[in-house]
Formats: sequence, structure tokens, C-alpha cells
Amino acid sequence: MNIALIGASGFIGSALREEALQRGHQVTALVSQPDKLQPADNLTIVKSDVQNTEQLSEQLKGFDAVLSAFSGHAKENVREYYLQGVQSIIQATKEAGVPRLLIVGGAGSLHVNADTLLIDTPNFPAEYQGTARGALDALALLRNESELNWTMLSPAAEIFPGKRTGSFQLGKDDLVVDADGNSRISVQDYAVALINELEQPQHEGERFTLGY
Repeated sequence: MNIALIGASGFIGSALREEALQRGHQVTALVSQPDKLQPADNLTIVKSDVQNTEQLSEQLKGFDAVLSAFSGHAKENVREYYLQGVQSIIQATKEAGVPRLLIVGGAGSLHVNADTLLIDTPNFPAEYQGTARGALDALALLRNESELNWTMLSPAAEIFPGKRTGSFQLGKDDLVVDADGNSRISVQDYAVALINELEQPQHEGERFTLGY
């Protein structure tokens, strides 16, 4: 497939980039700092500003799918910046006529029980509140979207550099935990799951999650 990958130099974006390239996809990396990436076969590197919807729309034309690993971690007002970026990505994807948008979500919007989201639990790290609230806002935006074929993948509570095992559990809106009550996934296996969804859609128009 011919894929546009937004945020291809970030933590999750880098794993998605490598997984897609290993599977033989053509990847165009849309990044704010192109010098962070090294040239590679089947990889095109393009400087892009997510907040510039008109420019982004032109850059997205002709792709089979958009993968967004956009994040606002480095910004002071993370929640507002992230939500504005997601709104721009949604609009640009529609204007460009790209058939699918797959977006990296957050774990904070997952349920730990029927009445409580992970973000509302006492031990949820304060430094991730802005990002998590932004991802929750983005999920609400997508769920109200009638024109776009979208999918969001929320990671486990802990996502870390590790091994690509290809073995994990999938879920929908509830946090996936193991027998010891831990919710964990390597960033490599997260990438496996999202590229699997790209190649063989199972969660169109919905959010899903994963964990060991």
C-alpha cells in the first residue's frame, strides 16, 4: 500500500514506520523535522505542518491510507494543541479523499471498570493528563464522524521499547490486563497490531486496544 505516516519520527511513529517498511509498503513520512530521519528504501520524507490543513490536504492526496502518530508532547498546552492537530488531520484526510485514517490513541480513555476510565484513576500520572485528555477528545471527535472511515488503536497502560512477538490480546474499550493485573505492550507489537488492521480491517469506525 501507499501510506502517509504523520509523526513518523516519534516513539510510536518510528515503530509504525519500520513495521510498514518491513512488510513492503511504500511509506511517506510527514514530519516537522525531516533531518531526524535517515533515507531508506520505499521511504519518502516530507516536511509537514499538521496544523496547516490546506497544505496537509495537498500532501495527503493519492494515498491508500493515512496513519497518524501525531502527538503534542512537546507543547505547553498539550491538550489544545493535540486536539487542533487531530481536527486538522481529519479535515485534510477527507479533503484529500483518502479512504482510511488509522490513528494512535491513548490508554487513558480505556475503561478499567464499567464506571471508570483509566485517566480518572488515582495513580494516573499527572504529566500525561494533557495528552490523555486530548486523546479522549479526539476519540469523541471520531465517534461523531460520519464521512470518514477511521480506526483508533489505544495501547496498553504501559508501552515500552521491547520485542516484536506478534502475540497479544485484542480488546475494544476495556483495558487489557494479564493474569497478574498488568497492562503492557511493546511499541513493536503495537505497530504489528496497527499494520495488521491496515492490511486486514477488522475495526473500521471504532476504537480497539491490545495488551499481553
